[in-house]
This record gives sequence, structure tokens and C-alpha cells, in this order.
Amino acid sequence: MADILRVATAEFADKGLSGARIDEIAALTRTSKRMIYYYFGSKEGLYVRVLEEAYRRIRRIEADLHLEDLPPEQALRTLVGFTCDYQLANPDFIRLVMNENMHRGEFLAQSSTIQELNVPVISAVRSVYERGVRAGVFRANLDPVDLHMSISALCFFNVSNRHTFSLIFKRDFDSAAAIAARRESIIEMVVRYAQI
Repeated sequence: MADILRVATAEFADKGLSGARIDEIAALTRTSKRMIYYYFGSKEGLYVRVLEEAYRRIRRIEADLHLEDLPPEQALRTLVGFTCDYQLANPDFIRLVMNENMHRGEFLAQSSTIQELNVPVISAVRSVYERGVRAGVFRANLDPVDLHMSISALCFFNVSNRHTFSLIFKRDFDSAAAIAARRESIIEMVVRYAQI
């Protein structure tokens, strides 16, 4: 099943739900369509499972950051830096999320697992933020969901639009220097937004 999910992730990320073919996934995994349908019920069922696994991977690694052991500002910097690094290293995750947004979250809504997987990240952001408020380093009255959304937006756009930005502005956003500078810029924007 892990091999099917790995291949299906690449297939859905590359071609979207409508373009991906179960025949192709079966051929690449040396299994049968029948076996895929046995495990996942349908193409849509496999797609939902791919989404669940994509969110499970990022949330599992976030949990290992041990943000609670860091001072609030350093914890926020660590979380933002991790998000930048993870999304850059996992463009399939970005493409899956973009595809699911084109479906207006229709398949995400079918998964209670994804809803549960995303609770810890908001709890972590809330905890870091509230510790920062108590320590007098973050300003009051920020919404942790909004803060998480801002982190995600900056890091996501950094990956999703780098090709078009590179072409339009004639800059190499894939160079090591550009990636490092953009990462630092995103971290600073988020931290300064939260600071007093």
C-alpha cells in the first residue's frame, strides 16, 4: 500500500484528480486496478487517502520540532523556517493542495482524518503565540489560525509561483542564494508581524 500511495501521490500531484489514471498507477506499482480498488474503493477514495497521507507527513514532522522547548520567538522562527523548507522540498504537497483548492475542498471535506491532523498545528501555533504574549514579545489579539494561514501563504506562494516569478522578473528564484534570502525574509515578516 505504501508503494501505491507514493506513486499515486506523484500521479495526482502531476495530473490532478481528473488527469490521473488508475491504470498508470497500477502499472507503475506492478499491481492491478482491482487491488487498488479493493484497498481504496475508488479513484476518489485513493485521492482522499493521498491527501490524508500528505497532511499526516507534514504534521508528524511538525510535532518533532519540540517548539515548547524553545523561547517563543525562536519557536516561531523555527516553525516558519521548517514550513519554508518542507514546502520547498515537497512540491507535490503544494500541487496536491492547489488541486484540492480547484475542487473547492470537496474531497478534503470527506476526510475526518485531515480535520483531526490539523488540530495539533493550530494548538502549537496558539501555544507559541500565547507564551510570547505572556513573555511580552508578541502583541495581543492575534488569531492563531490567521497566523498559521499567513505562515502557510508566504511559504506556499514561495513554491507555487516561483516559476512564473522567475520568468516575469528575469530572476533565478531557484538559486541557493535566492532560496536562503527568501526564507529569511519570510521568517522576518512573520516574526515582526507578531512582535510588539
